[in-house]
Amino acid sequence: MLSAKRSCNENYFNNLNTSARGLARGHEIKSLKKMSLLSIGTVAFDAIETPFGKTDKIIGGSCTYISLAASYFTPKVNISAVIGDDFPESDIRAFNERNINTEGLQIKEGEKTFFWSGKYHNDMNTRDTLQTDLNVLEDFDPVLPDSYQDCDFLMLGNLTPSIQKTVIDRMKKRPKFVAMDTMNLWMDIAMADLKKVLKMVDILIINDEEARQLSGEYSLVRAAKAIQQMGPNYLIIKKGEHGALLFNKNKIFHAPALPLEEVFDPTGAGDTFAGGFMGYLAKTGTVNFENMKKAIIFGSAMASFCVEKFGPERLLDLTPLEISERVKQFIELTDFSKEF
Repeated sequence: MLSAKRSCNENYFNNLNTSARGLARGHEIKSLKKMSLLSIGTVAFDAIETPFGKTDKIIGGSCTYISLAASYFTPKVNISAVIGDDFPESDIRAFNERNINTEGLQIKEGEKTFFWSGKYHNDMNTRDTLQTDLNVLEDFDPVLPDSYQDCDFLMLGNLTPSIQKTVIDRMKKRPKFVAMDTMNLWMDIAMADLKKVLKMVDILIINDEEARQLSGEYSLVRAAKAIQQMGPNYLIIKKGEHGALLFNKNKIFHAPALPLEEVFDPTGAGDTFAGGFMGYLAKTGTVNFENMKKAIIFGSAMASFCVEKFGPERLLDLTPLEISERVKQFIELTDFSKEF
């Protein structure tokens, strides 16, 4: 279960900013207006088995990973999700103690929280789903309290496209920047709805397999062009251990993945990446290709922490120094002399 290691306060974010100033070539977090981030998705129970061990029920879900990662960058993180009355109150308090606003977290009395169980193969890139119980998620209708209506950044976690569209429609004012995640299932059974949402978002964050299916193109460059014509001006294609690609019109940026000696649990790494990416944008307040290149590095750094332990455990006890040092490692991966 979650346990709050520290309270996210103003000094914490100032320390993160100070630590990051030492990053090579000016890749620092600049302290600007602190903008708010709203994450829509799942707060769930997971049971995970990998070659390194297994867990019983632990906390998971896209909102969990996104919000925890983002909380290291901006103190204004809101979540909208649904849980059953079997979800521990102590874990809700842990969100609150990290300045994650749970006003939009619905608790359904007499019902159970969404549950997923999976087993990873030895390569840690493929997995088998052993059990999926939708429970409260089956009729999820997002709640957007008034305190969420001024959010500057919106992260639509992986849900049915109809729910994602409902969230955008219920915002009284369109956020400054809207990001979206999706998956193969919705391309199979809800493509028409998915294409409607794609026209409403600024960036789509998906993996290479999903990009190929959505676009019908094998070349990721061609796939990116096709997907951008569907609506989003920006596209991130995640390639797991091979990093991530950022596309905007004719511009492309590649961010490496950090080679790790051991990967204990890749569950939630993609959502953690998205949380770090969006959290950095909310921290800086700047939305352009150059700043997104930095945001991808911070998102990748957060994801590299996530896989070091089971579930979101590693995301609970990070320090600003650890994050800045990890980002330096990413920079050093691609640093080379311009003189040949």
